[in-house]
Amino acid sequence: MSGTNHSAGGEWQGPQPVFILVRPQMGENIGAAARAMWNFGLEHMRLVAPRDGWPNPAAVAMASGAARVLDQVRVDDTTAGAVADLNHVYATTARPRDLTKEVMTPEQAMQDARARVGRGEKVGVLFGPERAGLENADVVLANTVITVPVNPAFASLNLAQCALLTAYEWGREVALPQKTGKEKTRTATRDEVARMTEALAARLEPGNFFWPPDKADSLRENLDNLMNRLPLTDADVRTLYGVFRTLAERTPRDQSGRDQSSGAPAAQDP
Repeated sequence: MSGTNHSAGGEWQGPQPVFILVRPQMGENIGAAARAMWNFGLEHMRLVAPRDGWPNPAAVAMASGAARVLDQVRVDDTTAGAVADLNHVYATTARPRDLTKEVMTPEQAMQDARARVGRGEKVGVLFGPERAGLENADVVLANTVITVPVNPAFASLNLAQCALLTAYEWGREVALPQKTGKEKTRTATRDEVARMTEALAARLEPGNFFWPPDKADSLRENLDNLMNRLPLTDADVRTLYGVFRTLAERTPRDQSGRDQSSGAPAAQDP
């Protein structure tokens, strides 16, 4: 096997997820996971503290043609180090956890992953050791949990099986969304969203939106939360600025419904 400088290998080359085997115990399982990955075009593998060290001849023998995956394996000492450069991490586990995480099937997770890499994000999937799976300390580092709908009386999958299921769901729709060159937008930054929300709040304040005073902080928090969870683009922000400005500049009406500037009846809202 070539490429012995493992600390330098395995840099992100996307667009695809990286599979991270956490504390794998047997070289054969590493090789089988590599073979499963390469069956579906996945080539980025990272190992966290492999029990028998690295490189491992047993992994090479079991990989059977998937040497490309093993040639660029990156080895990390900790799970935190292995996921440090990723934007979104999925953790595979069959056990219920006392952690608030979104739970997805492999199909749902890989659809989500495909959308994320299409947006330029780096994603990874954590797989635990063969004997006990991921520890809570590993799962805490993930954004999302992947659970396979298996027989609850026999829920354990071996490492290669879990890697194969996940890789298969990635490979079902190989073609990624392609940019056409016509896109003129990008995802809005948090700062852009915050400034837009401030502008909206400034226009809502004169209309006593944040009333009564004892609920003002709660109303503002809800408004911030609403704006921050929307998948806004920079074009969306510009559009909303225009909406806020137009609404704020509308000619006010008196209680009779007349345009106060001319005395004529105002047009009714639909």
